[in-house]
Amino acid sequence: MLLLNPLRIAALTLCATSNLVTAASWGFSDATISVQGKGTGVGGGFKEKLSGDRALPKAIQLSATDTLKIILTTQEGTTAKRPHQAFLGIKDVNTGLETSFPFSVKESGKGKVELTHKDIPSQLLSSPTPLSASIVVASFGSSKPYYFRAFDLSIKRDPGTPVAASEKPLRYGKLREIHHTFKADPKSPPKIVSLVFTLIVLAALPGLFVTVCISPTYA
Repeated sequence: MLLLNPLRIAALTLCATSNLVTAASWGFSDATISVQGKGTGVGGGFKEKLSGDRALPKAIQLSATDTLKIILTTQEGTTAKRPHQAFLGIKDVNTGLETSFPFSVKESGKGKVELTHKDIPSQLLSSPTPLSASIVVASFGSSKPYYFRAFDLSIKRDPGTPVAASEKPLRYGKLREIHHTFKADPKSPPKIVSLVFTLIVLAALPGLFVTVCISPTYA
């Protein structure tokens, strides 16, 4: 019979606990995805459970009047908790273009995200192939982040509604040279005019001096 001393038991316990802490990772549970069309009653539309390790086998269709909603509970290990980041990523695998939609997550870990056509950039709306949808959950600390392709999203556009043209992105670069036209410096009047006014002032000074001297002084 093999006997272990208390010190060795404590070391093994600490090692096992350390391995459990190191192995902790982010994820989610109780996740559902639904697509509700405009005017659809309660219980109508599409609804399916999401698995954290298995993507949905069929692409989900999203038409112009539909609203896609995902509800889940984020977890660190087995504990429900709010992470620093949790979002749904949508990507066109052909062009590499992608965008993300953050989950609204409470302290309890319960999160929700909703998505319609108007939320998706026009470059992705016009994609002829289904978009790849992934769920990302991560936070500060040693726990491993979660990233997994959950499903494919097929955009079903209304033929009568054209896709809005995307705005030309703002790019910073060299601009054309700007030529400034400055106001001309003020010019002095002709010297002859300045001389005439100077003589007039000088001629008036003696009369002013005499007037001041002969003026009566009042006690």
